[in-house]
Amino acid sequence: MGRYLITGCGGLLGANLADWILDVWKPSVNLDHVRNNIEVHGIDDLSGGYKENLHPDLKFKQMSVLDPEFVDYFAEIRPTHVWHLAAYAAEGLSPFIRCYNYDNNLKATASVVNCCIKHDVKRLCFTSTMAVYGEGEPPFDEALLPKPIDPYGVAKYAAEMDIQIAGEQHDLDWCIIRPHNVYGRKQNIWDKYRNVLGIWMSQTLNNEPMTIFGDGEQKRAFSYINDSVEPLFKAGVDPRASKQIINLGGIHEYSINEAADTLIKVMGKGEKKYLETRHEARYAYPTYQKSIDKLDYKHTTSLEDGLKDMWDWANTQPNRERFIWPFYELDNKIYSYWKN
Repeated sequence: MGRYLITGCGGLLGANLADWILDVWKPSVNLDHVRNNIEVHGIDDLSGGYKENLHPDLKFKQMSVLDPEFVDYFAEIRPTHVWHLAAYAAEGLSPFIRCYNYDNNLKATASVVNCCIKHDVKRLCFTSTMAVYGEGEPPFDEALLPKPIDPYGVAKYAAEMDIQIAGEQHDLDWCIIRPHNVYGRKQNIWDKYRNVLGIWMSQTLNNEPMTIFGDGEQKRAFSYINDSVEPLFKAGVDPRASKQIINLGGIHEYSINEAADTLIKVMGKGEKKYLETRHEARYAYPTYQKSIDKLDYKHTTSLEDGLKDMWDWANTQPNRERFIWPFYELDNKIYSYWKN
């Protein structure tokens, strides 16, 4: 029997992973008694995910891993495998919300690790980030010593180290995935602090210019969700991924200007607006061979085709109110475009 738990199941990665397990993988299992005993559970506090993203067969519980009842919930369902995807991935904002960042990205992960150890979870799959690499000479390889340059990267790297310590001391099996700018259907496009492609779509839908920090010559890679979801599942179950750190996706790098121009072509409209430079790595994109070797990753979708699919989806969505932080923990040197 497999009891799978996905934290952050209302977001891009979690919702699409649940869909893939329930609609693609579970029906393909040959033995009826095995297939009938596969359960997919998910939790999300819906601070950044949406109920509309949830698969109807997902056993959903609205909560945060930081909630006191999470420990009892975990003991009740006793998952065999866990994908810990819940996070607040606003890298550029993290210096101004340090406590929130560490609570939701590091302290939350520690709670999940504790539960996985106590209940003999077969594997914990944790989604980290390219932000752990910081500034350097890309492409970033998994063997590089991380050197994050912002609190978000620090929190994720600390969580990675904590998981590895749990593996050494408590025999917890794990896989750490470092995804890179995953985009696609079910992404939160209503958060002005993260998900650049989604931000641009939301701005265009609201007849606003597409904002770019600095000169737009920063380089990034992008990974389409449909190419990423099966490897993400394998990271949680495949023997090859046991105790491995793996960059996921990011085969082609683009300047931010190139990415914006591609989206403008797809949408048939849009204009760029340049804002002040923010504190970030100028060039950041990964190697990807390990994701091919360990997770059978296949880059089958071009940026243009992936954006066409995402744009079609975005046009079917309600015009939700965009999330704006009501106050910051620190407003010293905050960028003018984020000032309230």
